[in-house]
Order: sequence, then C-alpha cells, then structure tokens
Amino acid sequence: MIAGNDRNASQLTLTRKIWQINWSLVLLIVLVAGIGFAMLYSAANGSFTPWASAQMIRFGVGLVIMIGIALIDIRIWLRYAYTIYGLTLILLLGVEFAGVVKGGAKRWVELGFFQIQPSEFIKIALVLALARYFHRLNIEDISNPITLITPLALVGVPFALVLRQPDLGTALLILMGGGAVFFAAGVRLWKFALVVAAGATAVPVAWTFLHSYQKDRILTFLTPERDPLGAGYHILQSKIALGSGGVFGRGFMQGTQSHLSFLPEKQTDFIFTMLAEEFGLAGGLALLCLYTLLCLYSVAIALRSSNHFGRLVAIGVTFTFFLFVFINIAMVMGLLPVVGLPLPLISYGGTAMLTVMAGFGLVICVYIHRDVRMGRSGEGR
Repeated sequence: MIAGNDRNASQLTLTRKIWQINWSLVLLIVLVAGIGFAMLYSAANGSFTPWASAQMIRFGVGLVIMIGIALIDIRIWLRYAYTIYGLTLILLLGVEFAGVVKGGAKRWVELGFFQIQPSEFIKIALVLALARYFHRLNIEDISNPITLITPLALVGVPFALVLRQPDLGTALLILMGGGAVFFAAGVRLWKFALVVAAGATAVPVAWTFLHSYQKDRILTFLTPERDPLGAGYHILQSKIALGSGGVFGRGFMQGTQSHLSFLPEKQTDFIFTMLAEEFGLAGGLALLCLYTLLCLYSVAIALRSSNHFGRLVAIGVTFTFFLFVFINIAMVMGLLPVVGLPLPLISYGGTAMLTVMAGFGLVICVYIHRDVRMGRSGEGR
C-alpha cells in the first residue's frame, strides 16, 4: 500500500512538472523551427528532400530530448555536471585521434550509423560545469584570483582542442559563452578588461599561428572586392541577395540569387540571406523579433530562479544561443568575417539542432524547478 502511494506521488510529481513546462517558450521554439523547415523546402526548390524532411525528424527527436531534459530534477544536473563535461571532453579528444575529416577540417566523430560534432556539445557541457563550480562559491571566494584558475582551465582546454581542429569560430564561441557565466557569477569587470587587453596585445603573435584560409577570411572581410570570384564570392553574393529582397522580398521560392545557385551554402550558413531575399527586410526583422522573444523569455527564467546554479545555467545557455544568432547574421551581412556558424533552429544540421534543443531543455528545467533552493553542496532545502 505504501509502495502504491509512493508510485502515485511520483506520477503526480511528473504530471505537475509537465503542467509547469513553459509552453509559451516551447511554442516559440516550434515557430522558429517551422520557419527553418519552410526555408529548407525553398532551398530544395519546392521539395522536402534532402533537407526539410531530415530536419523535421531531427527536430522531433530534439523536442523529445528537450522535454526529457526539462523534467529531470535540476539537482541531478548539478550532481553530474562535471561527469557530463568530462565525457564530452573525451569525445572532443576523440576528434584529435580518430576524427572524420570534412572540408579540410577534422571536427566529427563516427558513432556507428551517424556522426556527431563534439565541439557543439561542449558548449552546453561547459555551461553546466562552470555553473556547478560557481554555485558553491560566495562573492568573497570569486574575488580571489586563485579560485578562477579551475574555471579558466575548464574553458581553456576545450578552447584549445577546438582551435586545433581548426574551428576558430566555435572556439571563440566557447570562450565568450564561458565568459558570460563568469560575468553572471560575479567576476569583476576589471578582470575581463585585463583579459581583453592581454588578448589584444597577443593579436600579432596569434596572427602568425592562423591557418592560411583563416587569414584569407579576415582579409576578405576587410576587402571582399579584392577576390570577387574566389575568397570574396560568398559575402559579395550574400550582400547582393540581401539587397535584392527590398522591404517585402521577392516572394516564397522566388529568390534569384538562391534558386539560380549564385548564393553558396544556402541551406546552412547563408540561410538567413535566402530568407531576407524571399521575405525582405520585414521577414528578416520578424525572425529577429522571434529570436529576441526567445532570449527575453530565457533571461526572465534565469532571473526568476531561486537557486544560483539554475540562474547561471539559464544565462549561459541564453548567451550562447544569442551569440549563435548574432554572429551568423552579422557574418552574412559582412559585419564579421565568415566563420561557418549555423543559424540556430533554421540552418540544416543535426548536431547543432540537438545542442540547441538540449540547451533549451535545461532552461525549461530551470523554470520548472525555479523554486527549488539548493545549498552550496547541491542538496535541496
């Protein structure tokens, strides 16, 4: 009888958690992903294959994973944060020794019938590990530079491994995403200023270690017209497509740059350009508004959390998501060098989709457990 009551109580707890899911946030995610399906359908000239149908399946799997992550007790994520980080770091090391080379870069690991890109998963694992580390510290501890050695190592190791692949864009994303958690934890601004100053001083030295294609990307960003049919082709065609869309666009599947194959990588890195050509400035701003709502919802969830761990996780995931969006859109507009980052929930890609969905699963988990109070050891109270 007691076992039966315990089982009913457990079911009731799960039911309450399901009702407490922030369904408005889920709806926004589905809406943005739906725009992505439509653009992939257009990219294939009115066909669900090869991109839209596969993306729908991945999103469906990601949705199940997101809800599953959200329903797990937040104290479990705190307890196993270092374990998740360690396992993801092992996968990242696996790329170094047994990675699959694509497009001149070794970023993927073969796992049976599919391949994964561990550099995507490390972004979320790093947020969890940093949130657990800073959760147990008070403001006096954080002011001590010695206590920052461990979290700096947590950021520095994956940063160096991803940089070796080579993937400068993702490496910088890891660095900035980790920095967001440092800032949210209470690290003083003057310490960030020291790091930025040291980085600026090291730029001439770092330039000598860049690969030739990375130097070429930076030079092309500064003067894309110097090689309009080579290195500058991508960004010049992107700017032409953006301008040709006007205010309201050419219409769905009517974009000339994309459908006449002038626009490269239209299903991945430059998908925002295709959207802006077909739906114009209005369509681009509408998508940006949806992204803004997603970020605002997530920040509100972070501020509402009663526990420090949940607050840091939500802020870290949100800032990483924001960086994805900002860098991709700035890149296709010619405001940043082309670094090969996808547009979240829109661009075609499996690992990136699952990473974003897992991240939002953690944000929703923070919302569900927003009133859970945890001591520095992680136990509820």
